[in-house]
Amino acid sequence: MLACENLRHEYLSGGRRLSVLKDITFQLERSGFLAIVGPSGSGKTTLLGLLAGLDRPTGGRVVLDGVDLGVLDEDARARFRRQRVGFVFQAFQLIPTLTARENVQVPLELAGADDAGARADALLQRVGLADRSHHYPSQLSGGEQQRVAVARAFSTRPSVLFADEPTGNLDVANGAIVIDTMTALNTEYGTTLVLVTHDPELAALARRTIRLADGAIVSDTSK
Repeated sequence: MLACENLRHEYLSGGRRLSVLKDITFQLERSGFLAIVGPSGSGKTTLLGLLAGLDRPTGGRVVLDGVDLGVLDEDARARFRRQRVGFVFQAFQLIPTLTARENVQVPLELAGADDAGARADALLQRVGLADRSHHYPSQLSGGEQQRVAVARAFSTRPSVLFADEPTGNLDVANGAIVIDTMTALNTEYGTTLVLVTHDPELAALARRTIRLADGAIVSDTSK
């Protein structure tokens, strides 16, 4: 499902070239569940964005679901993400002028789904928000907003779901619901999961854990 080869990422700061990621190489099988962990500043979120095609690396390449992201222009990468990739942001990134139901419907409608409303309702039911479907993000708690974001990310049944600290801003109860939802959908639909997390309980559920330090892989363990 996912392969990155000699992935590097650098940027200029104050006239100096800083290396954020250094020769990251690994492969992940279809339906895998990978947690990427490490201290703040180790390059976890940068790596996640490169793997999802949200940014381009300085060097190396990412092959996702058989497609080399490096050969796609920005528009083609956006189409690819819409068709095959789900992404859960730590800051939720819901559209404030749309209800919970409408937020979940957006990717379905972009994909041309005839049953967008019914699928959105089913997913909101799944994350325990059926009675909040017509509320706007400002009317929802942080935990509820993240649950809507998870439902939206899974709405098109993507081949792979990337999540950046999906439980980072949540209390224990809402964090447990988010974790249960993602792991259940990984099992039921075979969706590949790649998560960046500081949550040891969430990392422990993954079948494989890659630990970064100073932009490099320092350990890669599987259960």
